[in-house]
Amino acid sequence: MLTEKYLHKDYNKLVHEVVVRLWKGKDAKSYYELVDSIEYMKGVKELFSFVKRNGYITAIISASSIDVARRVQHDFGVNHLFANELVIKNGKVSGEFVWPIGAGKEKKAKIVSDLCEELGISLKECIYVGDSETDLEALEIVGQAIAFNCRAAKVKEAADVVVESDDLRDLIKHIL
Repeated sequence: MLTEKYLHKDYNKLVHEVVVRLWKGKDAKSYYELVDSIEYMKGVKELFSFVKRNGYITAIISASSIDVARRVQHDFGVNHLFANELVIKNGKVSGEFVWPIGAGKEKKAKIVSDLCEELGISLKECIYVGDSETDLEALEIVGQAIAFNCRAAKVKEAADVVVESDDLRDLIKHIL
């Protein structure tokens, strides 16, 4: 699988392989069908209901597609989105990719820092849930760092809490 092969080693190559070689020139309908077909993890509705009910501000900071993030925002009321964008022109995938997040890493930490400043909250008040090494820098600057279903030892070590589960509701007890 391309993601496994390139995600942590050569993100530029991954983007080229997926965006240019696999998707360029294809009808965007197939792309949007793929986005819509992604199944949510168990407990996502309850997790977002909990955080909204308790007045938390939510954000998705993802090296994935903005369209996936927009779907989550629409379905669960996420406040802020930061993700990469596959450019669609005239109903076709253009082969262009706008990637303000890139593969993540320090860019995610900068987004967290800037968002907290914009919202007038301290980084110590921020809870960050991450699942890979691309989240490490962001996990290191927040008040509550949660590693969720993460295989990377460095990330687990940096986290305040490690949650291994297939159910997002298991995060709730750590979001206080």
